[in-house]
Amino acid sequence: MKRYVIGIDFGTLSGRTILVDGDTGREIASSVLNYPHAVMESTLPDGTPLPPDTALQHPLDYVEVLKTTIPAVLAEGKVDPAEVVAVGIDFTACTMLPTLEDGTPLCILPEFEHEPQAYVKLWKHHSAVAEAENLNRIAAERGEPWHARYSGAVSCEWAFPKIWETLNRAPHVYSAAARFYEAADWVSLVLTGAETHSPSFAGYKWLWNEVDGFPSNDFFRALDPRLSGIIGTKVSTSVTDPATIAGTLSARAAQLTGLREGTVVALPRPDAHAALPGLNMTGDGELIVIVGTSGCQILNATEEKKVSGICGYVKDSIIPGYYTYEGGQAAVGDMFDWFVRNCVPASDVEAAKAEGVSLHAYLRRHAKELRVGESGLLAMDWFNGNRNPLNRPDLSGLIVGLTLQTKPYEIYRALIEASAFGLRAILDHFRDGGLPLRKVCAGGGIPRKDDLLMQIYADVLNLPISVTSTDQAGALGSAVAAVVAAGICDSYAQASERLAPTPCALYTPIPENVAAYDRLYALRQRLQDTFGTGEFRDLMPTLRNFR
Repeated sequence: MKRYVIGIDFGTLSGRTILVDGDTGREIASSVLNYPHAVMESTLPDGTPLPPDTALQHPLDYVEVLKTTIPAVLAEGKVDPAEVVAVGIDFTACTMLPTLEDGTPLCILPEFEHEPQAYVKLWKHHSAVAEAENLNRIAAERGEPWHARYSGAVSCEWAFPKIWETLNRAPHVYSAAARFYEAADWVSLVLTGAETHSPSFAGYKWLWNEVDGFPSNDFFRALDPRLSGIIGTKVSTSVTDPATIAGTLSARAAQLTGLREGTVVALPRPDAHAALPGLNMTGDGELIVIVGTSGCQILNATEEKKVSGICGYVKDSIIPGYYTYEGGQAAVGDMFDWFVRNCVPASDVEAAKAEGVSLHAYLRRHAKELRVGESGLLAMDWFNGNRNPLNRPDLSGLIVGLTLQTKPYEIYRALIEASAFGLRAILDHFRDGGLPLRKVCAGGGIPRKDDLLMQIYADVLNLPISVTSTDQAGALGSAVAAVVAAGICDSYAQASERLAPTPCALYTPIPENVAAYDRLYALRQRLQDTFGTGEFRDLMPTLRNFR
C-alpha cells in the first residue's frame, strides 16, 4: 500500500497544501487558496474602521483552506484518502486568537463580530507597541531570567503584548476569552478535537521554556493586576512534548477534509522553521533565509549562546538535539509590493504591459543594468518597522539621495539592497554571538524568480547562497514532520534527505561588488545609528504619531 503525507503551509495571504509520496519524496499534487478575507488592515467585514498598525484575519479562512485544498490535492493526485497516513501544518507566527472553552472563535459570535480585538491578530499586527515596551521595561527592572533568551526585547508581534492590548482596549473580550490560542494550535484543535500546544510556538512567541515553563504569575501581576492568573487558565500550560504527535484526525475533521478518521496529525511549527527540514538544512551552522512578504533567518546550532539583536532561540523545537535561533525582517516582499502599487508612473506600467511582463520584472530588468552605487541611493528596510536587531516597530521607511533625475527602477534596486543590508545586520549579530554560519540556503516566494535580489544578497553578505528548487518550502517541511510522525522515517535528517529537493541555483559573491557594498553598508549602519538608536531615534515615531 502506498503511503502519502500532506503538508499545509498557512502563510500571510494564502494556505498552500501539497501531497507527497512518503516513501519516495515525490510531490504528487498541490493546491493554493487565497484567504477570502485576506488581511484586514482598514476595516472589518462589516465596515467597522480599524486603527493604524492593525492586521487582522478571520479564522474561518483557515478552515476554508482545509475544506478546499485537501480534497483538491486528493483529486489531482488520484489518491485514496486511506493511503494518506499523516498531515503536518505550519503557520505564520505569532498569529493569535481568543476563543471560548470549546475553541469557538469569539469573532464569529454575534456579540463580538464588530469588535476588532475579537479577531485573529496576524503576526504583523503592530498596535501593541506600548504594551511591548512596558513588558520589556518591567522584565528588565525585575531581572526576569527568561528575558535574555529574547535579547531583552519581546516584540509587539508576540502573544502577551497582543493579549495585554486586548485587555486594555476591550476588557469585555478579554473577560469572555476562555483561551488565547496560537492559530496553528487552533487549527490543530480543529483537526484533532484535542487541545495541544506546540513547543515551537510556545518557546518563540509565548515566552515558554522546557525547564522553567512560562514566566511567573508575579511577573504578570507586575504587568497588570488584571493579568494575574492568566497562565493555566486563558493560556494553557499543556505544552506538548516535541517527540509526540498532536493527535489523530477526528470524525468531524475527516468529514471536513475528505481524509480518514484516525489519520495522524503532526505537531505544528512556525512556517520559516518548518522550512529547515523542508530544505534539508538539519546540521550545525546551517542557515535558511526565507524571503517572502517578510524575512526570516533560522539557524541550527549545537550550542546555547546568548545572542543580542535576534528574536530568540529554543532547544529541540525543530531538529532534536539542536538549538534553533531566529531573526527576522518585518517587510521584504511587502516593501517591494508597496512601491510597485503606489510609486511607479503610468508610463512604466504601460511599458511593462507592452512587453508582456510584470511590473516587478520590468523594474528588475532595468535595475540589473546599474552598477553598485550608481543610483546614489541608500534605503532602510523599515517600512513595517524593524524587527531585528533593534526591535523597533515604531520605525518607518527611509530613502536617502533622491533627486529630480531619480528613476523608479533605481529606487526599486535601492529597496532590494535595503533588504539585503537588513539581513546582513542580523547575521552580524549571529556571528558576534559566536554562532557558526557554514551553509546558507534561500527559500520563500521570491528567490526562485528574482536572480537580481539573490546576487545582491550574495554580494552584500559575501557568502555563497543556494536557492531551493521548490516554492513550497514550508509545506514541504510540514510534510517532513508528517513523515516522521507517521513513522515512515525515524529522524528528521532521514526524512529531510528523502523529501527535500536539490537546489536549483547557486549565487556566489562577486569580489568588486562585495567591496562596493561594504562601503555602502558602513553608511547604512550610520543611518541605523542615527535614526534607530541615536540622536534622532524619536523622529520617525513622532512623525507616525501625527496620523
